[in-house]
Amino acid sequence: MVSTEYERKIAARFATFDQDGNGYIDREDFNTAAKSVLAEFGTTARCDKGQALYIGAEAFWQGMAGIADRDGDQRITRDEFVNGAVKRLRDNPERFAEIARPFLHAALAVADRDGDGAATVQETERVLKALGVREDIAAAAAATLDADGDGRVMEAEIVSAFARYFTVPE
Repeated sequence: MVSTEYERKIAARFATFDQDGNGYIDREDFNTAAKSVLAEFGTTARCDKGQALYIGAEAFWQGMAGIADRDGDQRITRDEFVNGAVKRLRDNPERFAEIARPFLHAALAVADRDGDGAATVQETERVLKALGVREDIAAAAAATLDADGDGRVMEAEIVSAFARYFTVPE
């Protein structure tokens, strides 16, 4: 695939992070994402799961900013996202997975109502919708994440799929 096609596809994924649609990704976008997930599941910010989600969101922000915020203004523009973060991670999606893991782990814990270490497909769909994914796409993505068809989505499935989605055009 030519580089411009790769860049076009990855740039389109920028909007997933830009929660408020202001044209850049910043710490507030990550806080908004955490707040949305907590609200969806009726979980308070002050409980252990809520605190873990905000800590995970901050870690995710710090990791992404460290890679992509080239001018140090605490904002990641679309160009910085494409040219900074994603291009550096293109050949190493595991690095992106490690940046995202604390947030994804905590989001899974919030969604995992029975505490068995996995979210149901329906719970996963709810998380995706809370993060701004369209309903039809959220349903399809959640079903796809359940690779073995057991109705449960494990952390490893989520983290690896998330990393692939944001670093490898499919």
